[in-house]
Amino acid sequence: MKKTVEVLRKLHGSYEALKYGTALDGLADLTGGAAENLKLSQVGSLMNVSKIGINAGAVVPATAQLVAHLLGMTSVVTAVVEQDPNVAKGHQETLPNGIIVGVNYRVCTVQKVEKYDGDFVQLVLLALPSVPEDTGQTQHMNNNLDYDILYDGLWSRGSTTWNDVPTEEQERIGLGALAPEEFWMSLPDFVKTFTHLEMVHLDHETSKDEETLNGCRAWQMRSHHAVWQKGVTAGGCRNNTETFHLNPQMLLGVAERQEVVVSVSQHAILEPKVVGFSLYRLTNSNQTDDSVPHQKYVACTRDYFRRHKSFFNSEYTNSRQVSARVVLEAGHYVILPTTFEPGEEASFTLRVYSAKLFKLRVLDTPSALVKPIIVKAPAMMNGGTFSQYEAVFLQLADEHMTVNAFELQELLDACLPNDYVKSCASLDVCRQVVIALDRDGRGRLKFADFKDFLVSLKSWQGAFRAHTKEKMGILRAERLKDALQHVGYQLSREILSVIAMRYTRKDGTLRFGDFVSAVLKLSMAFGLFERRQLTQPNTLNIRQDEWLKMVLMC
Repeated sequence: MKKTVEVLRKLHGSYEALKYGTALDGLADLTGGAAENLKLSQVGSLMNVSKIGINAGAVVPATAQLVAHLLGMTSVVTAVVEQDPNVAKGHQETLPNGIIVGVNYRVCTVQKVEKYDGDFVQLVLLALPSVPEDTGQTQHMNNNLDYDILYDGLWSRGSTTWNDVPTEEQERIGLGALAPEEFWMSLPDFVKTFTHLEMVHLDHETSKDEETLNGCRAWQMRSHHAVWQKGVTAGGCRNNTETFHLNPQMLLGVAERQEVVVSVSQHAILEPKVVGFSLYRLTNSNQTDDSVPHQKYVACTRDYFRRHKSFFNSEYTNSRQVSARVVLEAGHYVILPTTFEPGEEASFTLRVYSAKLFKLRVLDTPSALVKPIIVKAPAMMNGGTFSQYEAVFLQLADEHMTVNAFELQELLDACLPNDYVKSCASLDVCRQVVIALDRDGRGRLKFADFKDFLVSLKSWQGAFRAHTKEKMGILRAERLKDALQHVGYQLSREILSVIAMRYTRKDGTLRFGDFVSAVLKLSMAFGLFERRQLTQPNTLNIRQDEWLKMVLMC
């Protein structure tokens, strides 16, 4: 197992990182699979839900069915006795039957063996993890273990219970050809002894390197890599009703009743977050509500999650992986991988496994202009409302009665009422205003353009103020999406991410000037795309979201 530790060290960057993982995490890292932990005491109720004819309390037959199913799939199955958290680390605890607490035993097969009297007994073949053969010894990864003890109970090596089994049955299950680390145990004793099944599920590609899985049925697997970004996709668990909808949303479609394993693995190693996921079912009756995804299935809104209960919620832990097994009826479901607290940043991978076919895709809102961003000044306002600004404008204007960005800055500094609004009078913002409103390409604005800008600015100020609940003049990043929607922008998470990275300050907030700059930048990006819609020579065909992202990152 020295080689295993060395590979893990290389994967994680240092031995320091290893202390934050578990043997199951290490196995998942080495194989590229998804880890799952099941309490044996809960297997009965689980199989009762997923398969008809198993009583909730019938743990032994349910365990036999589950293990047999898993061994037929591309899964590495292990059994472990959970260690008492009060026992000091490094202390080797052994049960009276020789099973070592805290050690993962590989589950190799389950066999139904006939005895001389015609009765049958179900046996489980287990193996203690060993190092490569060239070391010349059988040992577990913990160098302090006693390697001479495997199992000392019924059906163990040399047990008299084997006298009740015909020789041909013993030969059929390979009793005489057991490897040094292998042993048999009855299924009832297996259920009484071990507390958990710990498994790593592999798809077709990742299972190729595991020879023991050759010939097994491969799991259907779909995955998605994403990040929790503060103010954009780090909405926290469902307790955070204001921000929960910001989390990445995945649409899961199943055509028939099936059991799936959902796994969220975080990439934070030295400082793991508390993570988990929630799952919601979309029904046809829900789709009559305006806040609910329609046939196109766009992202669910804040109101949707406030009005509907979750179908399933995983536990939340700071483990490297959080997995759960869920039985789903045919239909569509929304999966939201989340951190427990909002605003925590990390990258993660969501994976879904099933023995049957299913579909998984990102659920998002396409970027679009919902209403005009630049508001035209009404003709009736030409008389008195702007007369107080016209004199100042003409003082700064040239002979053609136009102003450039520098003169516009002076004009705004003189006309805007307070520091809160004047924060948008920076030279950079003024340059953006000129570029956005200049129709002639001369870099100058007419008084009519200036009036349009003032009317638009008042509208943007109203949107900004409506979403600054805690403190006037400061917009929290998680409310940026709603504020921009108020202005007229419907943005995908990808575009919102770029906007947040570009305009959010160190404390995770925006001032009014930042907001106005973002509004103007988006206005120019959308406008340029609209003007280049028609196919022309030497023109790049590109999706709107790709275009917006490229422009906004410049």
